[in-house]
Amino acid sequence: MKASDEAQRVRTLGQATKGHAFTGQACNGHSMVGRLQRVLVCSPRAAGWDHPGTAERWRELGFLHAPDFATAQAQHDGLCRQLEAAGAEVLHLPSAEDLSLDAVYTHDPSVATDYGLIGLHPGKPNRIPEAQRHVDFCRSLGIPEFGRIQPPGKTEAGDMVWLDPTTLLIGQGYRTNPAGIAQMSALLQPRGVKVISAPLPHGAGASACLHLMSLLSLLDEQTALVDLPWLAVETVELLHSRGYRLLEIEYSERETLACNVLSLGERRLLALEENQKTNQKLSQAGFEVLTFPGPEVCVNGGGGPTCLTRPLLRTT
Repeated sequence: MKASDEAQRVRTLGQATKGHAFTGQACNGHSMVGRLQRVLVCSPRAAGWDHPGTAERWRELGFLHAPDFATAQAQHDGLCRQLEAAGAEVLHLPSAEDLSLDAVYTHDPSVATDYGLIGLHPGKPNRIPEAQRHVDFCRSLGIPEFGRIQPPGKTEAGDMVWLDPTTLLIGQGYRTNPAGIAQMSALLQPRGVKVISAPLPHGAGASACLHLMSLLSLLDEQTALVDLPWLAVETVELLHSRGYRLLEIEYSERETLACNVLSLGERRLLALEENQKTNQKLSQAGFEVLTFPGPEVCVNGGGGPTCLTRPLLRTT
């Protein structure tokens, strides 16, 4: 680890544990659309995008091309500025030798709940160590570990959508399997949370990253942005039965992750600036759309604004 990186790590931990003190509730997770107050990110620097030994694995991890670290870091900095301007406290996961390029997509290895953090067991093997890193870091902030998903269960948070505080929809696909969904249900059901399984399509296959949240982003309590042709019929019917208004993405922007939009709460959204037609639809629907450029940090690795963030605290 570089001296500058270690200094940043110390500053991050110091700010998290002393400057903010975490009085009151440290985390919750039962909303996708409440006002975002605290969020965990992992910069390309911390994920090793500037380390040749890490970056050279881009092909096997499904990236479109070799990472451009400087560009990716600049774009990630833009994301963080927008999060902070929206009032969120941004915490940075420290670098570690067992992190891969994918660690920048901090949403997937853990889930924050009202009872603490659940460390998941990602279906992508290189991502498995990230869960322990999330648990350890959050424990240093006073956030307890609520549970852990174990093999043969596979789970990634990109497949998990809170429809309301007591209903968690989990996509079943190549990254999240029935055993993982059963373990999530066993953890949450005693707390009054119902877990519903949602089938996912084959898409581009097991090597590609098709999460439920690749096809569905909740914008507020009554509105969802969807890639409608790719959602299962039963998922569409479930959303309709719960009164959701469905806004369809501009399908020419599918490959630039148009459906991957982060709700900041209070009808504010964070989206990629490349998806101008979809963003215009969102604006016309009454949402304030904040943007940042993401061709390198997002599109190259297949993860948009929601993927880059692990929300830890929302208020409603």
